Amino acid sequence: MPVRIQEQPFQVLVMLLERAAEVVTREELRQKLWPEGTFVEFEDSLNTAVRKLRAVLGDSGENPRFIETIAKRGWRFIAPVKRDTESVRSAAAMDGGVSAEKSPSATYSSIAVLPFTNLSSDPSDEYFSDGISEEIINALAKLEGLRVAARTSSFSFKGRAVEIGEIARKLGVSTVLEGSVRKAGNRIRITAQLVNAADGFQLWSERYDRELEDIFAVQDEIAHSIADRLKFTLEDDQQLVKAGTDNLEAYQLYVKGRALLYRRGRSLPCALELLKRAVALDAEYALAWALLADTYCNLAWYGFVRPDESLPHAKGAAIRAVALDTSSAEAHTALAHTYNFCWEWATAERQFLRALELNPRYVQALDWYGVWQVQAVGGRFEEGLRHAQHAVECDPLSGYAIASLAWAYAFAGRSTEGLAVAQHAVELDAESILAHLILAYTLYFQGRFEGSVAVGEAALGMSGRHPLFMAFLALAYADWGKPAEARAVHTELLARAAREYVSPTLLATSAAAVGERDEAIRYTREAYAIRDPQLTNLGKHWPGTRHLRDDSRFVEILASMGS
Repeated sequence: MPVRIQEQPFQVLVMLLERAAEVVTREELRQKLWPEGTFVEFEDSLNTAVRKLRAVLGDSGENPRFIETIAKRGWRFIAPVKRDTESVRSAAAMDGGVSAEKSPSATYSSIAVLPFTNLSSDPSDEYFSDGISEEIINALAKLEGLRVAARTSSFSFKGRAVEIGEIARKLGVSTVLEGSVRKAGNRIRITAQLVNAADGFQLWSERYDRELEDIFAVQDEIAHSIADRLKFTLEDDQQLVKAGTDNLEAYQLYVKGRALLYRRGRSLPCALELLKRAVALDAEYALAWALLADTYCNLAWYGFVRPDESLPHAKGAAIRAVALDTSSAEAHTALAHTYNFCWEWATAERQFLRALELNPRYVQALDWYGVWQVQAVGGRFEEGLRHAQHAVECDPLSGYAIASLAWAYAFAGRSTEGLAVAQHAVELDAESILAHLILAYTLYFQGRFEGSVAVGEAALGMSGRHPLFMAFLALAYADWGKPAEARAVHTELLARAAREYVSPTLLATSAAAVGERDEAIRYTREAYAIRDPQLTNLGKHWPGTRHLRDDSRFVEILASMGS
């Protein structure tokens, strides 16, 4: 009966069978499997290949029936070998890890692309190998009929020893692509293998040794090879990977900036500098302009810079991105996000809908539109909740998508359902400010003040005493009946604002919590004057600002913002 075997173990088996009863040295196997100039830890790789071969044969190193280890030299095939033409035909059918018994004639409808392993000597190249995986994800997502696991869900398995079958089960996919990247000077080696999740055997594998400047072509080749193996038909010369730039340095800056933007928080200023350099090198780089706009918006939201200083730059970058590539969902989402922050609601709505028309599974567009436009601005709570739920369906292991869903539940007044969601978000991303903040608020909305304060205090230290948590703690302590603690937090926040920019909306929230109504209205007017995005997010419909919404002056300010 034919057996299924992966490529390198199969090559080892062929050499052992060709010289049955003779010792095949490690060096001979190295020369066969990894030609001169190959960069690989061949000792570990060779031991792995032999171990996999023994597993297929049901053999063991301690009591060998087929493969005997010759210490410090190599291996020997010790079982009787019958050489006949039928055996040769069966062996020859084992192409790329698939036996003659089961060739990949069936089509596959789903795939997860795992983060490629960085084998380079420089750990800082991690962002580069991650970027390759992400570009392949984006390319495969263009194949109509192929469901591709979203980036965040696939990347949740990074650095974890999880079986392919388990990954596939959690992501609901039938195939998994994994690989590695090694940079050495201006040379790059990429290995990739496509695995059938049902049985763990390879459907396809390849190794690419190229100049670094060929990286875009290699990514496109990988995507085309997978499309072909999964039986998807492409138009002649159809390009799946569109790098958006021919400038390799600009691309590397973009990829690194994107990785830092994903981290949010204190990584944002570094992301900004990298992306500014990327567009300086290539002023036609639409994706870099879109990401630059997102970064400016996030800097304003997290309070690293004043919004009246940051948002004009965001708007200019987003407009440039759309002008350069009208078919980019990322560009339209960036422009929509900017218009939302600039309080141009109708234009933001149109741009969000255009982004989702271009890519209905774009998680960032689904969340930003559903939570911060539909709910926070429009007050359409159930509609926004549906968008956030769809985002989680598209990216089920994304801490960001799940945290956004918890915010959507809170806006909808459904904190009981949102609690488990918020807890899950923190479990998935223990460093997320957004996840910890919504968990604290969700407990607060349920009247569980002790638990909410415990989450807030822990996150306060983790976040570098971020004003978002200070404003929340002033609110939670006050409603818990601890006015002294609330006043202490408010006093600290005022001292912080005397030294550096603090969102006036957060100052207003804190002031209202300790009963300083006139002070709270003064800060609200300041927030209005500078178009503070927190006034949109936490002012109009957020249930945590009820201390302010029963003041007619606050209601008048909100009404003047429009809707």
